Amino acid sequence: MAAQTVEFFLDVGSPTTYLAWTQLPAICDAYGAALKLRPMLLGAVFQATGNASPANVPAKGRYMNDDMARHARRYGVPFAMNPHFPINTLVLMRAATGVQLRSPQRLPAYLDGVFRALWVEPRNLNDPAEVASAWRSAGFDPEAMLALANEADTKAALRATTDEAIARGVFGAPTMFVGEQMYFGQDRLDFVREALS
Repeated sequence: MAAQTVEFFLDVGSPTTYLAWTQLPAICDAYGAALKLRPMLLGAVFQATGNASPANVPAKGRYMNDDMARHARRYGVPFAMNPHFPINTLVLMRAATGVQLRSPQRLPAYLDGVFRALWVEPRNLNDPAEVASAWRSAGFDPEAMLALANEADTKAALRATTDEAIARGVFGAPTMFVGEQMYFGQDRLDFVREALS
């Protein structure tokens, strides 16, 4: 049993969440902590909190693109800003939640595949055919995933996690909690390390 847990509230449509995803498993391993994945719907978080994507502010968006590229180089991971951004992630996040409910051990593989499709390849996951192809490439049956995403308990679970995130003060992604302490942004991973140490 891990002594500590990092809760990771995430939405695959966030490029900074992808960058955090490339680092958090190793950080948790280094400190003997458990990584608890918390799929949420970022659009609903934005709506509830009045927040918005940095891309909505052109100067900030340009800076963020450069900053994400710098972080990807520092982390030694591939990254390409998706030209189809923003991506409507409702089906993707419902499917992530469904995988977590039915086969939680497969959720990391699901996230790896979808993050790769969005932020490495990068593919237009606003297109259902591209979503199906990305799921297939990650080892998931597209028809089964779509059915899972449309199940009532899947939808309810995603809503519940999103509502919990908002209630706990989450306003964007990625957001990490170590205990009750919240850390926002992949550029705050040093604070997560400090909290675990």
